[in-house]
Amino acid sequence: MKRLIINADDFGLTRDVNAGIIHAHRMGVLTSTTLMANGNAYDDATWLIRETPSLDVGAHLVLIQGRSLLTGRAYPANPAQLLAALATRQLNVYAELKAQIQKLLSSGVYPTHLDSHKHTHLVPAIFRVVAALAQEFSIPYVRLPLDRSVPFSHKPADLAARYFRKIAAQFNVRMTDHFIGFRLTGKLNEDTLIDALRNLPEGTTEFMCHPGFVGPELQKAPTRLKESRLRELQALTSPRVRRLLAAESIHLEAFGRADSFRAAR
Repeated sequence: MKRLIINADDFGLTRDVNAGIIHAHRMGVLTSTTLMANGNAYDDATWLIRETPSLDVGAHLVLIQGRSLLTGRAYPANPAQLLAALATRQLNVYAELKAQIQKLLSSGVYPTHLDSHKHTHLVPAIFRVVAALAQEFSIPYVRLPLDRSVPFSHKPADLAARYFRKIAAQFNVRMTDHFIGFRLTGKLNEDTLIDALRNLPEGTTEFMCHPGFVGPELQKAPTRLKESRLRELQALTSPRVRRLLAAESIHLEAFGRADSFRAAR
């Protein structure tokens, strides 16, 4: 059986992104999202969560861009700066990420899964911390940080996946069978989404996406993904996509509350 979790990253980034994610869930095929505890539109996102109980919500853990909840200082601007901060022990990854999870819990948001902004948990040391926090807070899932659909990456991704799954098992944390969407970041539209769905493997797949409306807040936000978010939103609400899911017998699910999601549909 082919099971599909469609997750929108960056919930809480801006209010127009938040509105797009909610629209993609209510009117389209989006089943899940991950919330940024230090996002500028965090309060708006938590209000929308209360208004949308069918939406599955996880934590989008941030170590690049944005500001620390503990110190107020800016995080490293890019992966190279993050690796330098880790090498010189200028960043307490455990304390930073724990504070972000605790903020969600204090807002009444109980995350069902964890992933990371800019895919920083691909770094083994960070992945281990994320898995440990998932166990500590009884969060069932952590994102598999590898997209084997990237050209020429099948064998390296499979080898690395064994390593990450071994770590996850040590902390009794689960991951989906497959993860895709990374290579389509900024390129996702109706046609590329349909192509990806036609090639969906058996088992449970998480599909990462970044939908949103393009409003003044997003235009000012420090992200390269702007107009592409609207194309993704259009793809996720496309009747063609919904028809393909039915034709291919692809079952939409979520990390948690999957039964309530299906009932709501």
